Amino acid sequence: MPKNDKPGPDVIKDICRNRRAFHEYEILDRLECGLVLTGTEVKSLREGKSSLEEAYARIEDNEVWLIGSDIPEYAMGNRMNHKPKRPRKLLLHRREIARFAGKASQRGFTLVPLRLYFKNGRAKVELAVCRGKQLHDKREAQKKKDADREIRRALSDRRNL
Repeated sequence: MPKNDKPGPDVIKDICRNRRAFHEYEILDRLECGLVLTGTEVKSLREGKSSLEEAYARIEDNEVWLIGSDIPEYAMGNRMNHKPKRPRKLLLHRREIARFAGKASQRGFTLVPLRLYFKNGRAKVELAVCRGKQLHDKREAQKKKDADREIRRALSDRRNL
């Protein structure tokens, strides 16, 4: 059988999303990062178990680290199993780190992981530079979301008639 030499579309399989980040933060810039993992961490991720709820990223010594992400121990792992909440190194080019470090070092900005996924078999993290929302901003966003939901509901009711 001849092989198809054309590269196909990227196969992306979501593992988990940080839904709270979209509510708590205003997202300004996004970037895809690689992730340094051990074997049992990859197997645990393939089972679809992970959490980014309390995770954030920090820049130390021109390296970016993911801190607070929870990847539970692999059930079939032995004594070589990993620690669930250990800091994990993110893989970025120097120029990307420099650009993100400049933005994230400003007062009020932070690096927040938005989602964790497999892209062509490799674990990736979508990292964002964010600014925390004030309470009134959260209320406005909730009102807008409710209004959009009502509009969609009204349009779907009209179509069903």
